[in-house]
Parts: sequence; C-alpha cells; structure tokens
Amino acid sequence: MALTLYVDTARWRAHQQSVLQQFPGLVPVCKGNGYGFGHERLAEEATRLGSDILAVGTTYEAARIKDFFSGDLLVLTPFRHGEEPVPLPDRAIRSVSSVEGVGGLVGARVVIEVMSSMKRHGVKAEDLPKLAAAIEDVRLEGFAIHLPLDRTDGSDAVEEVIGWMDRLRAARLPLHTMFVSHLKAQDLARLQQQFPQTHFRARIGTRLWLGDHEATEYRGAVLDVTRIAKGERFGYRQQKATSDGYLVVVAGGTSHGVGLESPKALHGVMPRAKGVARAGLATVNRNLSPYVWGGKQRWFAEPPHMQVSILFVPGDAPEPQVGEELVAHLRHTTTQYDRLVDR
Repeated sequence: MALTLYVDTARWRAHQQSVLQQFPGLVPVCKGNGYGFGHERLAEEATRLGSDILAVGTTYEAARIKDFFSGDLLVLTPFRHGEEPVPLPDRAIRSVSSVEGVGGLVGARVVIEVMSSMKRHGVKAEDLPKLAAAIEDVRLEGFAIHLPLDRTDGSDAVEEVIGWMDRLRAARLPLHTMFVSHLKAQDLARLQQQFPQTHFRARIGTRLWLGDHEATEYRGAVLDVTRIAKGERFGYRQQKATSDGYLVVVAGGTSHGVGLESPKALHGVMPRAKGVARAGLATVNRNLSPYVWGGKQRWFAEPPHMQVSILFVPGDAPEPQVGEELVAHLRHTTTQYDRLVDR
C-alpha cells in the first residue's frame, strides 16, 4: 500500500518534445527532489531528449547525478569562498556571481551570473571592467541571467536582457553563450534574431517537467476504514467526531510531504479571502487534506502522521474500501512518492 505517482508516459514525453521545439538547445533543470520525479528519472529523460547539459541545484546534487547523466552538469548555486569542497568531474560547470568568485575558480569551467531585477545574486554592472582580467584564469562557458516570473511594473524581460547584452559588449566580454531563465519562446526568438552571434540557452525545469498537469497524478492507497459515531473519541489527541462517518487511513504522511506547504504569493481579493478563511478553520483544527473521495476534497481527521494520513469521510458519502486509491492534489516539488508507475 503506497503513495503512488502515476505518469502517462507518452503524454508526458510528448509535452517535453513540444517544449524542446519551442526552446531549441534548452537546458533541462533537475534540482531539489527532481520536480517530484527524482534525480535518476529526470537524468534519464534528459538523456532521452538528447541534452548535452543538465542543470542541477547544488554541488551535492551534481555529485549524485553524475552517475546517471554523462553530459555536462551546470551547478546553479553560485560558488562561494570557503564552501565545502565536493569532488566533481571536469564536466561540471560552476556558476559564479562575483569577480571574487571567478578568482576562486582558477582553471574551472564557469558560467557568470549577472544581477537581474530579481536582486538575488549576480555580478553588478560596475564590476564588469574587472571581469576582463579575471576570466583569463577560467574556462568561460558563458553568461547567465535569472529573470523574475512576474513583472508588476510592466517592464519587458527582453529589454532587460538586451540591456545586459549591451553592457557586456561594451565591456568587451565574450558573448558566445547566454543562459536565460523565465523567458517566453517568442522572447527568446527576438533575442536570437537581434544577437545572431550569441547562442541563447533557456534553463527550464517547471515548464518542461510539470507543464502538462494531466500527464501525472498522485494516488494514496486506503489502508484501513473504521466507522465512527458522533461524539466518539479517536486519534492521538482523542478528539470527538463531529458527526457519524468513517475514519479513513490512507498512504501518505509528512515524510512524503503531505500536509506540508510552501508559502504562496497571493494576488487579488478572492485568493486573500480564501487564505484568511483557511487560517481561521485551522485554528479550530479543521484542515483540508489533498485527498479526494466521492468528488470532494476531504478533511484531515487530525494532522497527518509520518507515513499515513487519517481522513474524516461523512456518513452520507460512499464508504471507501481497503485497497482503493484516493487521488491526492500534491505539489510535486515538496512530495516524495513511494513508487512511480508508468502507464
């Protein structure tokens, strides 16, 4: 009995091919938990796509993935002086976000990140004159810019990239390759047309692996079902049932990521109102689970356990049977499945 990720493999791979056609030469990204699929599986898919390079989050991820992918490995987290050394093959490429960082990677293959409107990390415009001498001691694979997802000020992503291209060119820095993130296909085409001598490579993770929501589905197996009457006590905290129904034990708990959420950026009145409502219900121990039964998302009977969750299904709903599976609406990047099934 397991929490299972079902993959419509033909549909999933067809979506990957459609993204590849829109972004020729894209760099697949495999970081964190491998977008819910795992590092080994995404390394296999990147190989199937014919990718010559795979982007990973950290040096530790690169050390694990190197045995599953034979091409270059681009580490996205920038190098920092004093970081723990991790043995990596020569096909590993380090990101660097400062002139000092470049100086600490003598002889290494590097991609230099420039400071975008994200304001996260990157070489600043005023530091470009110092780069010309610094890059002589490294093997420069290109520059990179990581752009924001939303542009609430109405600014143009392409114009931001063009601004940096002009600055790099004015500083007489080589512009053979520019790695970009969060651009539309038409934006990339505009840039490629304007700068034909530069190879623009889009680093893509979410859109590539998770862009077709219908291609994947999580399901948790029902392990036990117990009838309960209104007023009966149950669970670790011995709460009282508010009505007649069923306590349904289903595969999937905190170790799988069930019940764990990343903070969300809310825009607009309605999403904020729903957020306030959910917070209010949580104060009286009413938390909606990700599991669906009888066409409705069901409530947790109590907070999820480590490997299972206990749901409350009211008596007027169909009684779940042991061995049946409940669809679970889970976030891929925070979920760890027990098994993956291609179908």
